Parts: sequence; structure tokens; C-alpha cells
Amino acid sequence: MKFSTVFTTLLASIVSVVSAASFADVKGAQGAVYFLSNEPSGNKVFAAEISSNGKLKIKRAIDAGGVGAHGINPPTGPDALFSAVPIKASSKRDFVVAVNAGSNTISLFKINPANPTNLEMVGKPVASGGEFPISVTINNSADRACTLNGGAVGGVSCFKVDLVKGLIPIPGALRGLPLNQTTPPSGPPRSAGQVLFTEDNKQIVVSVKGDPPTPGYLAVWDVAANGSLSTTYKTIPVPHGSLVPLSINLIPGSNAVLATDPAIGFAVVDLEDASKSSAVMIPGQRATCWASYSSKTKNFYLVDLATATVTEVHIGHDLKATLVKVFDLQLYNLWNEIDRELFF
Repeated sequence: MKFSTVFTTLLASIVSVVSAASFADVKGAQGAVYFLSNEPSGNKVFAAEISSNGKLKIKRAIDAGGVGAHGINPPTGPDALFSAVPIKASSKRDFVVAVNAGSNTISLFKINPANPTNLEMVGKPVASGGEFPISVTINNSADRACTLNGGAVGGVSCFKVDLVKGLIPIPGALRGLPLNQTTPPSGPPRSAGQVLFTEDNKQIVVSVKGDPPTPGYLAVWDVAANGSLSTTYKTIPVPHGSLVPLSINLIPGSNAVLATDPAIGFAVVDLEDASKSSAVMIPGQRATCWASYSSKTKNFYLVDLATATVTEVHIGHDLKATLVKVFDLQLYNLWNEIDRELFF
């Protein structure tokens, strides 16, 4: 079972997608999408089926166990958390982790393998370890999850994923990050963006946006075998020209990430060798905020919120970036424009 690379990318900031290949076939569904309402009156996880033509059919709205919240600087619109990946699904162990930004909690849900739009909360929502949780990440073995807090009490916190008891805080895995923010935070400048496990799961990386002309940076903690984090983080500057790193995606086969940057386009950041890092301008871009990687095309797809375009980018083994193509969402139907073989 498959789903559209670009379609998936368009949902990157607020949703998580699983392919039906991981589950029993459910009446022709191609997979499932999970996204948050993030409403201050009550946060919900929406579960939708992906049909063969790429359209969504919302099947359920599940109480997330808390309330949402919005950043205080307009326009918050589709980016009220100033972040990426506030909800994340694991097809390896069939679960979803989601933030409740207004309750300072995160929640765990089981996915029913026979019907992936059927979610059941495991245990109770747990404290995020800070204020205004905005992003989550799951390790490769899907037995640990970490969250990023972006409010006045900022930082990261990691948990053991227990599908009977729920999320269990890992000793030594609560670490602060001085953001000089409020709760809710202002932004997007000076706000946190995303938390991400590295490919080898030995580090977690957090993007912090700058306040132009002051550039942002990446904060990196080492992860021990028992899941605890280093007491201090390493600051990795973004390359010259980059200012506002928002979402971060692993570049397969490297210890580097692609960081979207609404100020210029994106940056390639090597976590070990700054000489291999670079900032790349996307001509005509105005707010390149989120990205997704396709294992089929081996390219990245970057979404510009302001221009309604998707830019396809190739990153070589030498970490050199090439702009492949720009898709204008206002001009044509992406589902017909994109070769239907270019699926996950």
C-alpha cells in the first residue's frame, strides 16, 4: 500500500502518516493520517483514511486528554505552535504520541492494526517536563519517545513507551533549554522548532529559530544506552546565511540534517563537520517551513506556506544540494502531476 510523497509533505507540520502496508487491508484504504485540532477548548486527535486517489476521509475524533494552545504573535493560523511534528505515529509498534500544548502534557495511543483509524489511549496523559510542548520524536526501536517544550520552561524530556502502562519518564532525561520565552511563546522568531533522534539514536537534536539578523542554532544532547541525556547540550551554529531553522529532517546515510528556513529556503547542517554545512536559497520563496523525505525518490519535498509551492530537493552523498523542481499547488492537481510511482 502506498501514499503520495507530496501529499504527505503538505501535512508535515501537524500530522503523522502511516502506510496501510503496516496493517491489515481495511476496505482498500491506502493508509491513515493523524492530526491534532489543537483547540484551547479541548484537543482532539483526528484519524482519517487515505483513499487510492489521495483524498482523506475523517473517521474518528479522539479526545487527546488535554487542551491545545496558540502562540501569542499573529498570524498563528496553520502554525499556531511555531513547530513541526506535534504528533507522531509508529508503525513498528502501532502507536501514536501527541502533545497537549495548553495542558503541558503528552498522550500515548494504541493503533488497532486491523483498523488504523481506531485509536485507544494508553494510561493517562503525562507531564511534558516543561511548558507548551510542541514536538515529539520516536527512536528507531519505538521504545522511547521525547518531547520538546517551547514555553517559559523550555527543554526536552524523554519517556519509555509502555503499551500497557503508558509513557514512563526516563530518569536523567529531563533537560532544560533557555529560550527566554513566555507561555504561550511568541514567535516564530526566537522559538523552538522540532526535536529529532539522529539516525543512530545516539543523540537528539532540537532546532531553535533566530531573531534576524541574529541566527538560530541546533542544540544536541547525547543519549546514553539507558535513555538518559547528557547534562549539557552542544550548540551547533547554522551555516552562514541561515537564520530561522524550523523543521529538521535526517539526511539518510549521514550525520547531517536538512533544516527548513523561512528566511532563505533551507540549510544542510552536518552535526560533526561545519565545513560540510551550507545554506541554500530557494528563489522566490517566502516561508519554507516544513519538509518530508521520500525513500522512493530519495529526495526531500519542502513546503512554502506563503507561496503554496512544494520544492523538490536532492542531497548528494557529499551533502551538496540540488533544486530539482518546484510544484505550484495553485496551478495543477498534484495527484495527477506527480508520477504515481513516486510513492513511499
